[in-house]
Amino acid sequence: VIHRARERRRVAREQALIQREQDRRPAAKRIVGESESLKDIWRTIHRLAPMPSTVLIKGETGTGKELVARALHDLSGRRGSYVPVNCGAISADLIEGELFGHLRGSFTGAHQARNGLFSHADGGTLFLDEIGEMPLPLQAKLLRVLEERRYRTVGGNQDIPVNDRVI
Repeated sequence: VIHRARERRRVAREQALIQREQDRRPAAKRIVGESESLKDIWRTIHRLAPMPSTVLIKGETGTGKELVARALHDLSGRRGSYVPVNCGAISADLIEGELFGHLRGSFTGAHQARNGLFSHADGGTLFLDEIGEMPLPLQAKLLRVLEERRYRTVGGNQDIPVNDRVI
């Protein structure tokens, strides 16, 4: 019994180590396949990665959009963080504050100022997954941010420049 418990513990440690190593691998090495369509995707990734432009990735759930977004970030040379956001998992009431941050007292429960995800991704990449789940007025506000490269915190009156790549 002791021998089996030790063996299970050893296997569990090895699996955890393998998983950590897998998580550290760049997304570019996690996308595998030899099909022509995947080769086309790779050519597009390599062409777009060094550009600062905003990128729209379309596809069904589970097709690897986040892996492509991560590969674009990893190959871009951007020094900032990669910040993934599942827009469908954040309530409509909170998503604006999550993205743009808020000032103290700007709404009920805002006891202190908070930076948003645009701020956390400064100089890096902000990946907005399931963007179609975002309320339409906020999509319009996001479009304005993408066009002007500036945003305003909730309750704020000063524009803040954006140096994020949005995918």
